[in-house]
Amino acid sequence: MVPDAVKVSAEDGRRVEGVDISPFMNNLPGGINTSAFRTDDGSGSTSQAANIQEALELGASVLLMDEDTSATNFMMRDARMAALVAPDREPITPFSARIAALRAAGVSTVLVMGGSGDYFAEADTVIVMDSYIPHEKTQEAHKIAAQHATLLGTAAHPVAASQAAAGVWFTPRIPTCVYAGGNDYRGAKMHVRGLHSIQYGTEDIQLLAAAQLVDKSQTRAIADAVKWLQARLHQHQQEQPTGKTLLQWLQDLEAAFDQQGLDVLAPHLLLGNLARPRRFEIAAAINRIRTLQVTQQQQQQQLLPVR
Repeated sequence: MVPDAVKVSAEDGRRVEGVDISPFMNNLPGGINTSAFRTDDGSGSTSQAANIQEALELGASVLLMDEDTSATNFMMRDARMAALVAPDREPITPFSARIAALRAAGVSTVLVMGGSGDYFAEADTVIVMDSYIPHEKTQEAHKIAAQHATLLGTAAHPVAASQAAAGVWFTPRIPTCVYAGGNDYRGAKMHVRGLHSIQYGTEDIQLLAAAQLVDKSQTRAIADAVKWLQARLHQHQQEQPTGKTLLQWLQDLEAAFDQQGLDVLAPHLLLGNLARPRRFEIAAAINRIRTLQVTQQQQQQQLLPVR
C-alpha cells in the first residue's frame, strides 16, 4: 500500500482557488494568471492541472491516472498537432512533457492508457492487458518508441526538451477563509448527503473526484475537519494572523488524530460513526468549497531530482 498515492482526473466545472498551474498552463486567453489560477468553472485541462498541483502541494508521491477520465489535450500533443499550432501559441504544456521531471523528483505515475503510445519512452514498466490477463511488454514498448521518435521532450518533437528541462514546481497556499459567512460558520449546518456529497451551510461540496473515499464515515470526518479548519482560522485571525499553509494545517490535524484520535473533531461528543480520512481527501473538500479564500507563499517550491 502506498499511503500518499492520489487519483487525479479532469473535473469540468470545479472551483479552483489560487493554484499555481503554470507548469502546465500559460498564455491563456485574456491574460489569465496561471501562477495563481482562480475560476468558478474549470475546464477539463485546467481542472486536471489543478488536481495534480494540489496533490503535489500535499506531498503525493504517486499519481494515479486513467485516460478515460483525463482531458486529451492535457495528456498529450503529437507532432502533427504541434506542427499545425506553433508551441508558442499553445497554452498547454501536456503531462507527457513533465512526467520525466516528476519521476526524477520521486513522483511516480501509474497511467492506464490504450489510445496513445506517447508515454512508452518514459515508462519504466509497460503492462498490456490481453483478455484481462496482464503481460509485461516493456522492452517491446521501448523499441516501438525508438522507432517512432516523435514524443514530447525529444529533439525530434517540436515541443522540445526545454519544457521538460524546466521541471515541475508548485506554490504553497495559505488558507484565510473557508466559510464566507464569517462568524456565522458556527451556526452553519453540515450535512453529509452521501459518500461524495457534503452540504456546508449554503455550499454544496461535491467529492466525486475523490475516488479513494470508501465509506461515508470518512466523509463525516471530512465534514467535521472542514469546520475544524474554519474554527482554527477564525481563532488565529482574532489572536494573531498566521502564515500556515494548507499542508501545515492538515499536518497539525493529523498530529491531533495521532494523539487524541477522531475525538479532536468533536471533543464534547462521543461519536462512533467516524473513520479517519487522509489529508488528500480532506483537502479535496476544502479545495472545492466555492467560498474558499487563499493567499500564496511568495516563493515557488521546485520539485528537485532525487539523488
